Amino acid sequence: MITPDTKDWTWVLDRPCPACGFAAAETRAQDVPGLVRQSVARWAQVLADEPERLRARPRPDVWSPLEYGCHARDVFRRCDERMRLMLAEDGARFPNWDQDATAVEDRYGEQDPRQVADELAAWGETFAEHIDEVDGAQWERRGSRSDGAVFTVDSFVRYVVHDVVHHLHDVGAPLQR
Repeated sequence: MITPDTKDWTWVLDRPCPACGFAAAETRAQDVPGLVRQSVARWAQVLADEPERLRARPRPDVWSPLEYGCHARDVFRRCDERMRLMLAEDGARFPNWDQDATAVEDRYGEQDPRQVADELAAWGETFAEHIDEVDGAQWERRGSRSDGAVFTVDSFVRYVVHDVVHHLHDVGAPLQR
């Protein structure tokens, strides 16, 4: 059984997240575009802070607000690609994404917060627009990660929005719902 102690966070699709409180099971996929847009606006507020504060990690093993913002941007970008793949190819397999390696390779902590905010907004809107276009049986199209986790488009978009909302909680800027 998948528990909050595992690295696989797909359990948040079944019950509220104990950390951020997001309840994916109580969220309709059709409501996700609005939540994405709300989260983008909240991320813009977070990333408007002083660059020095945005780059400061609360602990060496915890990302800074800027690093989380970069991750949220990349979540929207990669997950938009994955959702479009699911819509084009039933049973799509997603390429592996090592998020920690990406953070290091792309030097998340050194990026320009304003540019990150702009890119996060653009990718968030693109993802929201593409979700808005999903209809009927498309919600049940399937895809899977390299670790074997299987999603429908419906469960995938709810999983993705939890990730971004959760990281707002991580940086002390929870999304007010």
